[in-house]
Amino acid sequence: MKIVEAHLVQLAAVIETGGVTEAAAMLGMTQSAVSRTLSILEKRIGEPLFVSGRRPMQPTPLGEQLGQQGKAILASSRKAMEIIRSFKSGSSGRVRIGGVPFFMDAVVSPMIASFQRGEPGIMVYQSYGNYPDLVAELDSGQIDLAVTPTGSVDMRADLHFEPILTARNVLTCGAGHPLVRKRTLATEDIVNYPWIAPLPGSPLVLDLHNILLTLGLAEVSLRYAGGSLLSVVNYLAGTDALAILPHSVVHAFRGENKISIIPLDIPQPERVLGVMTRKKPYSNPAGRKFLGHMRREFAELRRAVEKHEKTIQWVQGPFMGERERIHSAE
Repeated sequence: MKIVEAHLVQLAAVIETGGVTEAAAMLGMTQSAVSRTLSILEKRIGEPLFVSGRRPMQPTPLGEQLGQQGKAILASSRKAMEIIRSFKSGSSGRVRIGGVPFFMDAVVSPMIASFQRGEPGIMVYQSYGNYPDLVAELDSGQIDLAVTPTGSVDMRADLHFEPILTARNVLTCGAGHPLVRKRTLATEDIVNYPWIAPLPGSPLVLDLHNILLTLGLAEVSLRYAGGSLLSVVNYLAGTDALAILPHSVVHAFRGENKISIIPLDIPQPERVLGVMTRKKPYSNPAGRKFLGHMRREFAELRRAVEKHEKTIQWVQGPFMGERERIHSAE
């Protein structure tokens, strides 16, 4: 004997409301359709489901047990409808975002926190990777969007890249470092201190190489490598080491008095940071809502970094000649 789940739902509605008319109104059905369902159920089971002559309608012991099953189906159906409504409105769901490590930790994770204060029903999964890793993860569907820097590379036709922040690096040290207070800087000032190596695969590796080329140097003394952003900040704060970091990352630590910017105008990379997505992603309203939040947050960050940059009194140093040569060539 097969019982149709929809029939159990109608039985539960009658028990809940106490009448066929009321149950039909709750389910958006006609009274005759609900009455017909009860009749079919009783004939199929061979037992009465309601006590005769009682108003409001009172289920028999068997009717009550079957009604409990219908109630569970009805609750699941309502829950499913609520899930669908929440998903389509972007108030529930998940967002999977990957990005370059230092930038994700310093800049993007606070944006996730501020987003979830207003959208607590959305789960955000954060992961790390450089450009090739992030492209592969987008291809395989492991992430929904990537925050990554890119330069003049040809973007694949099936990927979309939205620029959000111009790349800007600064020479960084611990707070109170002797170079912070110098009015002029020589090449010796740069090479006489130990350096922190950029993470392998990071664009900062090439940026450091370009700085050395500008100075005519083969290398600097690398004393520390492979640390997380927090360990790099702590290492800078406890030593006289130097490092190249994105200005936006250093700006995120401005209130902790651990690291400082050496106000030296260094060569800048020709790339931008942006959000990369598949051009035809699966439907994810929560992801679209999070992307809108990131756009607003990055616009505010861009203004704050530009304002901070204007307050720095950039000093003359070994890169001035190279900059003047470039300007004269233009």
